[in-house]
Amino acid sequence: MKQSLDKGTLLGVCLALGGICGGLLLEGGSLREIAQPTAAMIVLGGTIGATMVGQPFRVFLAACRELIRVLFETHTDPQAAIRQIIDFATKARKNGIVSLEKEALAAPDPFLRKALTLAVDGTEPQEIRRMMELEIALVEDRRAAESKVLEAAGGYAPTIGIIGAVMGLIQVMKHLENIEEVGRGIAVAFVATIYGVGLANLLLLPAAAKIKAKARSHMKIAQLTLEGVIGIAEGLNPKLIQGKLEAYLDEKPTAAASKGAVPKVSAAAAAEPAVRP
Repeated sequence: MKQSLDKGTLLGVCLALGGICGGLLLEGGSLREIAQPTAAMIVLGGTIGATMVGQPFRVFLAACRELIRVLFETHTDPQAAIRQIIDFATKARKNGIVSLEKEALAAPDPFLRKALTLAVDGTEPQEIRRMMELEIALVEDRRAAESKVLEAAGGYAPTIGIIGAVMGLIQVMKHLENIEEVGRGIAVAFVATIYGVGLANLLLLPAAAKIKAKARSHMKIAQLTLEGVIGIAEGLNPKLIQGKLEAYLDEKPTAAASKGAVPKVSAAAAAEPAVRP
């Protein structure tokens, strides 16, 4: 798995900020008008504090880490995963599943490493499925909890922004004798509302949605891996395993597919009798 900056996330943030700031400038405004450190302090501090009160601290920290990871994209190729599993299945069919011991220990994916190690150790396929599906469910629950933290923060931020605006208006009301200062003060007071709504809708809620989307992608690869390992443990024909795993692909490989497409299992390999350890 390769990791790189998520271009879609960066482009989306740039477009959102560019559209908002560009609209402000076109209306004759100035970026100085919305650059208010006090309003930012109120919104950020209030939102973080309220979120920490409403969520377990351990989950809050995990959500902060996931928020940073939103900027990065992990590249996982389902076809590469299928190719690897088919290679394992072909070797196991020829030489027995115990021959995969080195491959199991050297697998870079922790999920594949654990599932394949269980299969090599002779664990029953039903037990492998039960254990690995439990692991999938636990990871899914953790990602759901982390996304809920950001969703909760996205709900608090606009309200904290309103609190900041009211606090600004309170200060303005102390100087009603100067009408010009009152107008300027009201404009500054509402910057906190902009910060609150912007923080929620440009960062927190989209990040929560991205975490859910990445979790679904991860679960799909994990399910694909599990089905492949179960097929190997059951001694299924590699061609049959390949057919099952290709159902997880968004697009079926075709004859005109690129070189990286899932290779077809040869008839000779498919005809090899299953060798039991």
